[in-house]
Amino acid sequence: MNDAGAKDFQEKLRRLGTLVGELDQVPGSGSKVAARELIQLLMEVHGAGLERMMEIVFEAGGQVMIDRLGVDPVVRHLLLLYSLHPEELEGRVAGAIETARARLRKFDAELELAGIQDGTVRLRLHTSGHACGSTTKNLKAIVEEAVYDQAPDLTSLTIVVPEEEASGFVSVQSLVKQRVVVRADVEGAD
Repeated sequence: MNDAGAKDFQEKLRRLGTLVGELDQVPGSGSKVAARELIQLLMEVHGAGLERMMEIVFEAGGQVMIDRLGVDPVVRHLLLLYSLHPEELEGRVAGAIETARARLRKFDAELELAGIQDGTVRLRLHTSGHACGSTTKNLKAIVEEAVYDQAPDLTSLTIVVPEEEASGFVSVQSLVKQRVVVRADVEGAD
């Protein structure tokens, strides 16, 4: 599948999520419950079928094939949706960090993993001393895109930018020590 097909598939997944979310807005609890039950049952049936397909491929000695399925832009998301992805969250986050690092190098920025715990990913983004707030925001967007592409199933993502590196703005107060100038008008001085 080409990139356009993969993007179309990802857009359909997003639309599916939106429609499922809109079920909560539908008046009448009976139809809402039935629709949710239908979706849940459909997910269970598809999940069981996909899981069995993965078992058959594995039993046939197809670990290489399973790994290829795990990196395919369309299949990867489907496997994640059904919690069948062959690679653990930690490995997918590590791959996303490498992808982001390649893009961040041209901005003289570096990314490191600060920790992963219970699906919560914490990253540290080091920017050059010349990065302004909007640049830092764009760098964070690059990181978020790479991470969510590889690990959309994470619980939360925190990108920490050390305060002294977060902005190229330097206040006047930090450059010049405050001086108190005392003026004394001396009476009688000519």
